[in-house]
Amino acid sequence: MEILLNPVIISVIVLSVLCLLKLPVLLALLVSALIAGLAAGIGLTESIGIFVGGMGGNANTALSYILLGALAYTINKTGAADILAKKIASVVKGNKFTLAIIITLTAMASGTIVPIHIAFIPILIPPLLSLMNKMKMDRRMLAICFGFGLKAPYITIPIAYGAIFHGIIKDSVNSAGLNVGLSDIWKSTWMAGLAMLVGLVFGLIYLSKDRNYEDKDEDKNKETKEVVIELKHWLTLAAGIVALVVQLITESLPLGALAALTLLIATRVIKWNDIQEMLDGGIKLMGFIAFVMLIASGYATVIRESGAVDSLVESAFALLGGSKLAGSFTMIALGLVITMGIGTSFGTVPVIAAIYVPLAVKLGFSPAAIIFMIAVAAALGDAGSPASDTTLGPTAGLNADGQHDHIWDTCVPQFICYDIPLLIVGIIWPLFI
Repeated sequence: MEILLNPVIISVIVLSVLCLLKLPVLLALLVSALIAGLAAGIGLTESIGIFVGGMGGNANTALSYILLGALAYTINKTGAADILAKKIASVVKGNKFTLAIIITLTAMASGTIVPIHIAFIPILIPPLLSLMNKMKMDRRMLAICFGFGLKAPYITIPIAYGAIFHGIIKDSVNSAGLNVGLSDIWKSTWMAGLAMLVGLVFGLIYLSKDRNYEDKDEDKNKETKEVVIELKHWLTLAAGIVALVVQLITESLPLGALAALTLLIATRVIKWNDIQEMLDGGIKLMGFIAFVMLIASGYATVIRESGAVDSLVESAFALLGGSKLAGSFTMIALGLVITMGIGTSFGTVPVIAAIYVPLAVKLGFSPAAIIFMIAVAAALGDAGSPASDTTLGPTAGLNADGQHDHIWDTCVPQFICYDIPLLIVGIIWPLFI
């Protein structure tokens, strides 16, 4: 009963129910954060103060998304996205699975080869919606393609975002008293990637049935409009390269996006009088995601300040009785609960590792098993969480014409295809390594 009355549990249940009832994510996160604070005895006024104060935790990410949204809007307006979409359409030739594979590989590249993360989605997907409508392609297929491509690489491959994630795990585990190297991480997490691959295959097969969407007039006009490659398209491509190079040099995504926009303004691809329109377009494309990330940071801060995470884990482990199976089940289940509400795997690793490592060592788990459980427990929040960029990004592209629901068409399919397999291997696999 103590576990069920824990503020984290209460808050996440409320968040999940409100989202499933289609209350906007922004309001659902705010209400859930206040309920967590009240349940922890913090008080309404102090809770809202902590919430607002914590919103700055994702300010850099939010700014990045706004600037990348402006860049995406500009790229889309020049017609460069239409050219790319036509090239993809000529390769796809009406085959749903070919398009699904292309999107999956593109998403994988966005976190490894060209680390732009979800910024490409509102650029590439809207021009493809008309093609998808013609094929009667269920957009949930692409939602799970994005889920795999954005998430599986960083869990299993120590490149770009994966290098950051693995580095956080290594540092957090070492700080908690267990000495591991960076190479130990990917050697332990490959099974998680395999579980996600199984989920991807299942999802693609299950969601391959036809689904009808309405073709909007603007989509029909785009399809019939002839697009000729001009200088502005090459300059737009150059701006994308500049964004990547500056980001890699400065390790700042906002600076990379700002440098790309500056190039487009200097070369008059964006005219001076159109700068406001560019920014408005960026806010329209990515502003919702940016603000949700701010709200999610405030929610996470309330959860941390409540002290409920520590008490939740301590209460759960008091019931284990020394069982390794019960231990792995508890750690993975708690990871799901904690990260589902916060929506970030990277930010929860230090919190989870500090608690899990000493307890897992007492239960007799190997270092590889401990690394695996921490990685899976943290990553569970990315797929299926309404506040995760792994779900918000795909919705931003697939819902460009208002026919794709964030919860039922992105979050729920990703949860079924990825979180369920990860829960299973996260509980069972540590017992054998």
